[in-house]
Amino acid sequence: AIVAQADRRTRAEQKAAQAWFTRPAFRVAAALALMAGGTTWVMSRTPVVERMTTDVAVPAVATPIAEAPVAEEPVAEAPVAEAPVAEAPKANTDMAKAPRADTPKAETPKGETPKANADVAKARVTSMPPSALPLAPSAPVPSAQDFSGRGVAGGIARGMAGSVSPEMIRPRNDRRDYPRRDGDGNREQYDKIDDNPFLAVSVHPRSTFSVDVDRASYSNVRRFIAQEQTPPPDAVRIGELINYFPYDLPSPSGNAPVSITTETMAAPWQPKHRLVRVALQARRIETADLPPSNLVFLIDVSGSMNAWNKLPLVKASLRLLVDQLRPQDHVALVVYAGAAGLVLPSTSGEEKARIVAALDRLEAGGSTAGGAGIELAYRTAREQFKPNGNNRVILATDGDFNVGASSDGEMERLIERKRTEGTYLTVLGFGQGNYQDAKMEKLAKRGNGNYAYVDDIAEARKTLVKEMGATLVTVANDVKLQVEFNPAAVRAYRLIGYEDRLLATEDFTDDKKDAGDMGAGHSVTALYEVVPNGVTGTISLREQDSLRYQVPATDALRTNAAKNELMFVRMRYKTPGENTSRQVTQAVIDGRRGSPSTDFRFAASVAAFGMVLRNSEHKGTATLGSALAMGTAARGRDEGGYRAEYISMLGRLLNSERPQE
Repeated sequence: AIVAQADRRTRAEQKAAQAWFTRPAFRVAAALALMAGGTTWVMSRTPVVERMTTDVAVPAVATPIAEAPVAEEPVAEAPVAEAPVAEAPKANTDMAKAPRADTPKAETPKGETPKANADVAKARVTSMPPSALPLAPSAPVPSAQDFSGRGVAGGIARGMAGSVSPEMIRPRNDRRDYPRRDGDGNREQYDKIDDNPFLAVSVHPRSTFSVDVDRASYSNVRRFIAQEQTPPPDAVRIGELINYFPYDLPSPSGNAPVSITTETMAAPWQPKHRLVRVALQARRIETADLPPSNLVFLIDVSGSMNAWNKLPLVKASLRLLVDQLRPQDHVALVVYAGAAGLVLPSTSGEEKARIVAALDRLEAGGSTAGGAGIELAYRTAREQFKPNGNNRVILATDGDFNVGASSDGEMERLIERKRTEGTYLTVLGFGQGNYQDAKMEKLAKRGNGNYAYVDDIAEARKTLVKEMGATLVTVANDVKLQVEFNPAAVRAYRLIGYEDRLLATEDFTDDKKDAGDMGAGHSVTALYEVVPNGVTGTISLREQDSLRYQVPATDALRTNAAKNELMFVRMRYKTPGENTSRQVTQAVIDGRRGSPSTDFRFAASVAAFGMVLRNSEHKGTATLGSALAMGTAARGRDEGGYRAEYISMLGRLLNSERPQE
């Protein structure tokens, strides 16, 4: 059946291939691969198969593929183009509706499709197994080619490809086809995170950090929990967990693109401490009023993307974005695998059918030359540069670069050079098992962009549709926060999260120092846990002797200028296109009267949840149960249902007792 699918090969070629596939060595290798839980093993670890399926130009065949019914009925057999061939198994088509054959759960009778949650999707997509790929002799491939108008696999045309619709991607609450990733099969990489410690105000009176608008950590943590696994502690970035949710914050007034809001309350996990919220809200812009966009979709089509939650989900996600484009917006499509190629030149958003058709032709296969793809994408963006528009490369990948400029240092320097030209980078992460979170976070940071992890089509809709302006349009560059604590009121403090965004004190006024950018409608929340003066025995604090030559502030200054102040907040930002920063300031008064806002209490719940997941030494009395109770009581206005989903996720985790409290 594997050999018979390639209808364009001669009988001699079919016999030669069949002879190789019937060797005992291949049968053993294939069996081991399937037992290990993944079909990509055959593609990436078997030299002969990889050589036989390497990139070669083949005329595309626009063959319609029969749509499988949703209910438990036999799946319609896909018609085959041109010469008749032996019947192939239904699972060998790119648009097969049955669950993955290598999935240990959700066994489905042959010819039937499992029922899915109707609220999100009606069916799922499985990635094309190696058996469905035509076999062809290898051919040398130049570093960059124009592949527009042809089916693309591994960066080169490879024949028939089916379309992917958003409704065909796995619903969020369907966990049956998530393979377990325990043991040595997991190559995911995360940078080490050490919780911020408590710092003495007498030694460290200022706290300085860059804002972080990324949300990738939350959706990645959700993916682990959906697989009934405890997320690695380094995958849990508490700042990103908090900032995943929308908050009701006042819009900026005047010319400033960002507003500051502050609140205080008792820390839920240590009532003797105070919890301070510093929240930023970027100016909101309606989609119709967004500047024209010059976008380049840079899509990883290497062999590592050959899974249902990788390339098929990428295609469905980007189709959602294409639906939002206006005639004045333009999109180009660049792919990379063993080589980089231009699949679609810059095309008006008015030609949605043409853009979607180019996406639908993509298939996965080959190695991963990420550096060459990024070079070509930025060059394509520069050719269509819009001086007053939004110029952006959108990278969709699992981050598993292995050919060409692939080291973190090389990739970061490359993107840093390109951002100076006015083209920013958005990174969309997909998949699991080999997911390179650390690398993708660095790329987005260096590219003046943002980073999201897409675990399902609902997350794609949130990132690319509901938050389109925030994802694509920057309103403030190099946004930094510096908080000065009042030694008359505060003994010590701790910034919760943002460990990878800390800056030196002198970096705050250095306009050459890069920092995070905020998109239209973005909000950022930072929480400080503050130990008031007079509170002892709650923390272990490393203090130092006072300086001999330091001149202390006078009592009059402390009394008059900072009578009730806990701290003083300074924010610096640059208007896009400018090189000089501007400053906004606000004093924080410890208001012990009145109730904290619903948003503040919900953010505290998420912070407690993150500390429990990380088993932080600073979690105090926080547990999954207390985080769930806080979140439930502070659900409030929940547009999009994200808070309800969070509450449900904590309930499942608590019931499964993972992690142990």
